[in-house]
Amino acid sequence: MTQNYMKRIIIISILIAIVTLWMVAKNINHAAIPEPLPHVPWWNVQSVDTMKYSRDLTAEKINDPSFDAVIDQHVRDIAEIGATHVAIATPYDEEFVPMLKRWVNAARKYNLRVWFRGNFSGWEEWFGYPEISREEHMVKTQNFILNHPDLFVDGDIFSGCPECENGGPGDPRRTGDIEGHRLFLIAEYRMEKEAFQKIGKEVSVGYNSMNFDVATLVMDKKTTASLGGIVTIDHYVSSPDNLIRDIQTLSQQSNGKIFLGEFGVPIPDINGKLSDQEQAQWITDALEKLVDEPSVVGLNYWVGAGGSTQIWNDDGSPKPAVLVLRSYFNPAILEGTVADQYNRPIRNVEVLSSRKNVKTDLAGHFSIPIIESDARLTASAKGYTNAELTIDENSQNVKIIIEKKYDNLFQLIIDRLQLLFSKLVRLASFSSL
Repeated sequence: MTQNYMKRIIIISILIAIVTLWMVAKNINHAAIPEPLPHVPWWNVQSVDTMKYSRDLTAEKINDPSFDAVIDQHVRDIAEIGATHVAIATPYDEEFVPMLKRWVNAARKYNLRVWFRGNFSGWEEWFGYPEISREEHMVKTQNFILNHPDLFVDGDIFSGCPECENGGPGDPRRTGDIEGHRLFLIAEYRMEKEAFQKIGKEVSVGYNSMNFDVATLVMDKKTTASLGGIVTIDHYVSSPDNLIRDIQTLSQQSNGKIFLGEFGVPIPDINGKLSDQEQAQWITDALEKLVDEPSVVGLNYWVGAGGSTQIWNDDGSPKPAVLVLRSYFNPAILEGTVADQYNRPIRNVEVLSSRKNVKTDLAGHFSIPIIESDARLTASAKGYTNAELTIDENSQNVKIIIEKKYDNLFQLIIDRLQLLFSKLVRLASFSSL
């Protein structure tokens, strides 16, 4: 063995030691301040609608300060079941902004984001307001956003024209103006994005819910792509199977993700009269199927109170359906760690159940929602062998081992040397305590 070769070995060993010491020190720092595990919901947006109170009673209650207690109860109940958003339908006219602020303030009190599902009263001629045109709607919407930046926080959703077919020039199924309807939605979407950029708020726009048949007519692939890749539908059907089938059909046609802007039971003309238990069972069956449908990115249950589909009684007491929504909005969470064969935690590992996939944090930790039918988890990462773990309802703080793969002997030797140096550093750290 030549002298030059020995020098190279020594230099390489020193470099490995330096890199390893740096990596260990970095890992020790991360261990001292663990990264908090986020709440992992089934859907990005989990909302309950307040339209029967936040819109329909606006004119009647705008000067009634006692209505604040009603607002507070509704929003508090929605927050307690694990919703991420509350849907508020108060009109955007300046006359009603004080009422809108009362609802928004309650949402912030209970740490909820807001899905703004109002409109200008003139679009559908609510509360005696005269009809407005598309051009007027555009100007009013832009001014509303720019003049009221205090209403919004990052993570909110703003819809300028939900159920747009119900007002303005009319339903494109009747008028035949399909292209005009598309262009108006796209123009509003772009304008709203620019307006929120101007006020420095990260608010999602669009999500203008529409009747399923209107969506089928209007939302082709080009239009859907121009509206952020989301199709939002208000859809009431006879069975959960019909709901899923329609969602899949629309997703395939539009090449978009589906947001359920409104769903709920019973609608008497569709579902007949359901008992409270039958309502809860229908919602259970629907949510179980929706969890398995990858095209669904969010949903809004219509309505919390005040309609035939309400899940809270008029006296504020919960129906059985509240427990169902809570179990899906705030699901059981399984926590665990992914490590290699040497017990080193691994970051950015993809952990998959049959319904959800998440990634591990800096310390190899993960948090994933599960329901009873989940039977196993799969962990996978580039450069490692995949591993499966069988789970049940009693599983807690699980650990998954995935083995690191080596392309050649040199990689194996370097990794073993790093492992050795890591152990020596930990022993030295322990001895100095």
